[in-house]
Amino acid sequence: MPVCKNKRLEQIPKLPGVYIMRDGIGNIIYIGKAKSLKDRLSSYFNADINSKAAAIITAMRKIDYILCTSERESLIVERQLINKIKPYFNSMWKDDKSYPYIKFSVSEDFPRLTFTRKKIADGSLYFGPYPQFSYIKKLVRWLIKFFKIRPCKLNFTQCELPEEKKVKSCIYYHTGMCYAPCMGKIMTEEYKNKIKDVALFLNGKFKKLEHEWQTCMFNLSNNMRYEEAKEVRDRIYAIESMSERVMINEITQDEINKSVQRADSINELKRVLGLKNSPAVIEGFDNSNIQGTNAVASMVRFHNGIADKKNYRRFKIKSVEGADDFATMREVVFRRYSSLIRKNEKLPDLILIDGGKGQLGAAVSALEELQVNIPIISLAKKNEEIFFPTKDKALVLSKHSEALKLLQSVRDESHRFALNYHRKLREKSLYKS
Repeated sequence: MPVCKNKRLEQIPKLPGVYIMRDGIGNIIYIGKAKSLKDRLSSYFNADINSKAAAIITAMRKIDYILCTSERESLIVERQLINKIKPYFNSMWKDDKSYPYIKFSVSEDFPRLTFTRKKIADGSLYFGPYPQFSYIKKLVRWLIKFFKIRPCKLNFTQCELPEEKKVKSCIYYHTGMCYAPCMGKIMTEEYKNKIKDVALFLNGKFKKLEHEWQTCMFNLSNNMRYEEAKEVRDRIYAIESMSERVMINEITQDEINKSVQRADSINELKRVLGLKNSPAVIEGFDNSNIQGTNAVASMVRFHNGIADKKNYRRFKIKSVEGADDFATMREVVFRRYSSLIRKNEKLPDLILIDGGKGQLGAAVSALEELQVNIPIISLAKKNEEIFFPTKDKALVLSKHSEALKLLQSVRDESHRFALNYHRKLREKSLYKS
């Protein structure tokens, strides 16, 4: 297979995601996931001529991709899309692996806990699906033992018990590890009452129990009872991994298109700005004041083209008197990145300043004082000009450019956030007056 010389591959980011391969008329023929989209897609064009990858590449004419926040998310998105679209090559090499559910058969007279990979409408309670199967399996065994849930696969009701000769030798009955409903030792109502807390436990109501287990584990370890401590530790791991249950949500075609569009905008932005790395994380700044009063500034963060609102920041201006946009911008940029450096937190891939050359120069001055090298630009609203620190001429993109639309989204959001904060402070001042 010849090495692909398509320069567009060089623009694909080394980020987790899902790739969608299409044939000449746009039909999706294969969907895959990758820890690094660039590395995975590049491998297709260097594959052995007799490999599966070579067969796909022969039919493929276009690649779309969806950026994801983690490898785990890419796995979930991949499986959702495959199940929904059922592409030709995925069907040929179908992998039946799927995450298991815990099934609590509450519709039975004497419910059981079992595992299943299919969720059906049979009146049972389903929990999951769970990616960490080994720990969950140990936990279910413990739950069966702890709550004395019947572990057998016998199908019977309170009115129709199994033949005695089939169950009288059951070790769980003789050791007291089961309430023995098969022997008529307990009625349905009492049995269900004794195991009712299983559903609460599987719904995550186990903080108190987790604390008790941790205390127990430390005590066992201190007394050199390491095997028992390990068993308790595995229970705690099981509880923690239950919080990682996979959330299955339907992805619409519109959502797929938006994800692909966001990937395209990041890809284009990297190209037009000449960036070394994909701008997956962009932070945008804006100032707001009226006649020099209640001067504030905002910082918004976008991750993979999506507003990351939990990482927005607001600033009351401390060192500037009156309406001085340049000095205000310098202060907030300095405060933001001196804070990240002090906390040893990750810096953004791109900084966007709302304004022209003056605001950009002030922000660059702050970065130079901090000795931080982060790509930075500004976007002036009047003509949507993009200014660079080391270039005299501004860049003007087409109004249809996906890269420009992304920058406008960041700029407009930072402006909205700063203005809202300024209004709140102004209203507060008026109220006090």
